[in-house]
Amino acid sequence: VQLQASGGGLVQAGGSLRLSCAASGSINSINVMGWYRQAPGKQRELVASITSSDSVNYADTVKGRVAIARDNAKNTVYLQMNSLSSEDTAVYYCNAGSFVYGHQFYYWGQGTQVTVSS
Repeated sequence: VQLQASGGGLVQAGGSLRLSCAASGSINSINVMGWYRQAPGKQRELVASITSSDSVNYADTVKGRVAIARDNAKNTVYLQMNSLSSEDTAVYYCNAGSFVYGHQFYYWGQGTQVTVSS
């Protein structure tokens, strides 16, 4: 599985961004996709995830401001982020889980920088 993330950038506080993650390769084995972020000096943390059955999960810090969705036709997962603050500044990473031959594997895309200016 290969993941290509895009959509990061510089945005003012209160603004919005939409991140995209396009999956390729063994996409039929993917059972979950998500977005993680890592701010300077902090551990990588889950932002949101969506399973193949459309079950979603959000970090408490982004609930109500962020929405994750997937477009199966485009093999793409989106992360819509609204009401951004400086606390959202981080490198955002796309992640995919794949179940193959009885084992769960996880894949990472390259990070995309999100910078929120106050």
